[in-house]
Amino acid sequence: MSIILIGGMYFNEARKDNEVLHNSATTNPAKHDMNVQREQEDLKRQVPAVKRPASGAGFYIGKDSALLIKKMGDPIRKDLSAYGYEWWVYKKEHQYVQFGVENNQVVTAYAAGETDVSPFKMEQPAKDLFQTYDLRMDVVVENGSGTYRFELSEEDFNIRPVVRVGDIYAQLYIDKFSGTLSSVRYLTTDYLVKQRPYEMVYRGELPDEPELPDDVWQQIEEGSEKQIVDLTNIIREKHNLNELAWDPETAKVAKQHSKEMYEKQYFAHESPSAGDLGDRLKKAKVDYQLAGENIAANYTDGPAAVEGWLNSKGHREALLEKEFTLLGVGVYQRYYTQNFVAR
Repeated sequence: MSIILIGGMYFNEARKDNEVLHNSATTNPAKHDMNVQREQEDLKRQVPAVKRPASGAGFYIGKDSALLIKKMGDPIRKDLSAYGYEWWVYKKEHQYVQFGVENNQVVTAYAAGETDVSPFKMEQPAKDLFQTYDLRMDVVVENGSGTYRFELSEEDFNIRPVVRVGDIYAQLYIDKFSGTLSSVRYLTTDYLVKQRPYEMVYRGELPDEPELPDDVWQQIEEGSEKQIVDLTNIIREKHNLNELAWDPETAKVAKQHSKEMYEKQYFAHESPSAGDLGDRLKKAKVDYQLAGENIAANYTDGPAAVEGWLNSKGHREALLEKEFTLLGVGVYQRYYTQNFVAR
């Protein structure tokens, strides 16, 4: 499954851009002829060098959700995910974290802003991370179903490496423009395998991807849209920019574009039926002085898409454009569209 980004398209009288980026992070389920001897050697060398987090977002992985409520209180909302767990979202005083809860147990977490991400630190220089932790371009994990080798591309390794932390894993999202840690995702071994965020070869069984009904997808999409808005504003706040307000009419334009890309199986700013962003906003009677669009496809979820946009020049410019005041987000399955507007 390819991760694709097209973004940084702006519309006004003097400015039109279209940057295209293809960012591959795919899985090949048919390729599972692992060398057993090499596999065993890799498993031996991957002795955890870092203890499990004793505090912060990673501390709750594997813990009962009752402890989460006791320590953190009730979440501001609960969003469905496409992976079987429910996201419990917490947002407070520059801190943002969402915990994946399944069967009353925390199985994953994604943290941004100024959240405690022990043993790491937000804004920690990437140089320190690579010097301190055992980051590798190939990572072997095993569970009761098999043995799995994740093979990171050079780009994966530089901007979203993964490291074992005790008996769980941490995916480190690095902002390549600032050279610092942007956010962290913690996962159990089972969920690292289930989400398959990198090229993978394996021996054993591969978890099936569930077929979800339309009503469930609708709830997942609505949650992803809210998460993307939250994280966009977290990023803008970090760069001392104004918060973007949700604009429902702009969101409808974004939603329709994601839906059409999915249904007609194309990927571009230019819609074969509705034209470019300017045409689509005009048709929806959305007034603007400046507008921008980011699109992406096949990311794990909304937070992963936002981090992908942050690491692409054109997309980043849209995220950090100081003139924008409104934002509409539309998600359809794994197609993501952000429409920014300034009036």
